[in-house]
Amino acid sequence: MNGTVSNIKVYTPEQVAEMLQLSKNTVYELISRGEIVAKKIGKVYRIPASSLSFVFTGLDHDLFKSEKEDLKELSRIQEELAIERKQL
Repeated sequence: MNGTVSNIKVYTPEQVAEMLQLSKNTVYELISRGEIVAKKIGKVYRIPASSLSFVFTGLDHDLFKSEKEDLKELSRIQEELAIERKQL
């Protein structure tokens, strides 16, 4: 099996409910609203550990990391836009 797949930690909605001290139904509601990113495999959901940051940040972990990287470049992008606008 691929090394990256076998190292991914996933949880059931019941496990997430216990960790976050919520009801199982609340976890399913969060999944349906997109506040917890989950993958339905057959009839069951699996929740990657990295997606639990979504509950606290409002962003999926990957999006959160990408946004931080984008913000680092924001001033440079604004400068480039200003230069281009002057040339119009």
